[in-house]
Amino acid sequence: MRNTAKITTAVLAAGALTLGLSACGSDKDSASDTSGPLIVAASPTPHAEILDFVKKNLAKKAGLDLEVKEVTDYVTPNTATEDGSVGANYFQNQPYLDDFNKKKGTHIVPVVTVHLEPLGLYSHKVKKADDLKSGATVAIPNDTVNEARALKLLDANGIITLKSGVGNEATPGDITKNPKNLKFKELEAAQTPRSLDDVDAAVVNGNYAISSGLKPAKDAVVLESPKDNPYGNFLAVKKGNEKDPRVKKLAKLLTSPEVKKFIEDKYAGSVIPSF
Repeated sequence: MRNTAKITTAVLAAGALTLGLSACGSDKDSASDTSGPLIVAASPTPHAEILDFVKKNLAKKAGLDLEVKEVTDYVTPNTATEDGSVGANYFQNQPYLDDFNKKKGTHIVPVVTVHLEPLGLYSHKVKKADDLKSGATVAIPNDTVNEARALKLLDANGIITLKSGVGNEATPGDITKNPKNLKFKELEAAQTPRSLDDVDAAVVNGNYAISSGLKPAKDAVVLESPKDNPYGNFLAVKKGNEKDPRVKKLAKLLTSPEVKKFIEDKYAGSVIPSF
């Protein structure tokens, strides 16, 4: 599978979750009624955890009524934000959003970047990338942007070589050198950590690594560098809602010293503040 339109399990989950989100959002009124609570769709880890910290410790003093809705796929948060079932979402990076808007015809825009979750290569079978055997199987995310990101991680660490100038749509077909003759198994991003017993290694998104009990800063065979990294995760809304006073309050709280300390203390380098 090559893009989000083909993710069967995620689409099924998205349908069910969207129904729940719509019910909570009073039939698309959550985004338009700025006097009500701001409902934010977020991945459970670390996004919802960060939002819960804001809700419990900072929101009341700032006069923000915040409601957090956990969503486990990468489709529902944007579609729910587009149709008004929620007022905002927090789960994605700019390359993913650009690809999603282009393919789905949505109008989601970033508000403020909060953190980076370094992508990592993990294995239950080897401790070093050099120890991967010839013909080893490596699981990678199957959505366009995260697949390219995974391949770039392997390229940056000398495991493969991608053709020069390849962008955010790189596929295994863009590999020019593959010294270990690695085979790639394309899976839904959420499935990659679960595949570790069945493959030789897997490239796993930071949020799924953490929620699966992996510690990126400690357990990754190789880990993405935060330097000049374009994959910071941000708060996002439907275009036109950037000036919603509730959104502006949340953006300020998410980039506060208190949230920075919370991220640093709780995730110990596996999630990195971007502000």
